Amino acid sequence: MKKVLFILSILSILSLFSCDVLLKVADTALSTQQPLTTSEVAMGLKEALKVGTDTAVVRIGRTNGYYLDKVIKINLPPETSEVVKYASKVPGLSNLIDDVVLQINRSAEDAARQAAPIFKDAITSMTIADAWEILNGNETAATRYLQEKTYNRLFDLYQPVMQKSLNKPIVAGVSAQTTWKELTGNWNKFANSLPGKIFQVQPVNISLDEYVTHQALKGVFVKVGDQEKEIRTNVNARVTDLLKKVFK
Repeated sequence: MKKVLFILSILSILSLFSCDVLLKVADTALSTQQPLTTSEVAMGLKEALKVGTDTAVVRIGRTNGYYLDKVIKINLPPETSEVVKYASKVPGLSNLIDDVVLQINRSAEDAARQAAPIFKDAITSMTIADAWEILNGNETAATRYLQEKTYNRLFDLYQPVMQKSLNKPIVAGVSAQTTWKELTGNWNKFANSLPGKIFQVQPVNISLDEYVTHQALKGVFVKVGDQEKEIRTNVNARVTDLLKKVFK
């Protein structure tokens, strides 16, 4: 009986000793883990935006990336609401409306395939002054910060790309600009032929490439925001060591 008690005492001491050792090892591991620095947080946010942008432009750059996406599909400008309203009164106008909507979305998809370097440059050169606030902000805080800080520069860089895409004969050998000019030309003749006192309709004179560039960028930011949400909430979306360290 004494032997049994002796053995149990030894095992109890060893058990306590082992627990103590394990706790010390855990404390040591925690103490040696370096806390995040502001620089690391800023780099992590940029990394998240780069990953998010790369993924976004690949997805929207595919055929129907814009056209079949209900959230980012580019429709005709608000200034053309009367064109749609009176389309049946102008021969061939309805078909032109359908054609130009498809063509401007195809142009946006074409331009998106060339957008990655533009966004990468903007993200790389961006100074993130509010890194901790963004990290602890809402699920799209970094995307919104990127949009606020770089939108005008992105627009200036992206518009020439969009212009080229809108002038490409992408759909059935016809460009979006060509169809747009035909659509607005037919409409403007119709609008100008009506007695102003009877029909209050206005000619359409807006820049298609400016409008589509704004709408296309809006779509890009929506999708980058979706990717940021994914990185913040899904461990598997953190595809680099830096992302795993910052977003934990």
